[in-house]
Amino acid sequence: MANASKPGFDVDAYLGNAGPGRRIVQLNSSQAFFSQGDPADCVFYLHRGRAKISVLSSTGKEATIRLVAANNFFGEKAMAAEPGLRVTTATAVTACTALRIARPEFLRVMRKEQDFSNLFSSFLLDCNLRTQADLVDQLFNRAEKRLARVLLLLAEYRQSGEEDTLIQPISQEALASMIGSTRPRVNAFLSRFRKLGFIEYDGRIRVHKSLLNVFLRD
Repeated sequence: MANASKPGFDVDAYLGNAGPGRRIVQLNSSQAFFSQGDPADCVFYLHRGRAKISVLSSTGKEATIRLVAANNFFGEKAMAAEPGLRVTTATAVTACTALRIARPEFLRVMRKEQDFSNLFSSFLLDCNLRTQADLVDQLFNRAEKRLARVLLLLAEYRQSGEEDTLIQPISQEALASMIGSTRPRVNAFLSRFRKLGFIEYDGRIRVHKSLLNVFLRD
């Protein structure tokens, strides 16, 4: 059984500051935290901004498989028993600030600090459940419904009590790769959502909760 955290260990303070084996990194939009094929030697914790996790096929087709919001880990492959090389690329969608934690330091704090271990375990469970939900979404929902779900997730209605939310900038190409469709179809769906009053779209997208009607119907 893992040992309990030492008295006085502050998870928030640990994740919020640089120290042995960890440093603060700042990236501009479109810069990469790591690329597919890089050594998986560290884990990141996002403080500010939004990042995307994508994969590039052997034919050169890119697919966005996950968006990372503030207060979330990414690069967790570094914690595998034999991490090897990165199988994804992590790119800043907006200006980002993150904590980079080297694998040896991450392993140390996981072993010694129960609170930190519990936090990371909860993150992994949430990722697993989200992956299962995404798989069901891809298998059983039509593209229009998948887009509605992605927009609602980007608007983070699980944490917001507001009636509408202006989401972070994201291209139609990125949305298309996330729902397994094409940019022209995404453009058509967005135009339809706007005409129905579910979103406002003028460069950036403001999502209204009425968009739930698309996701919940059928």
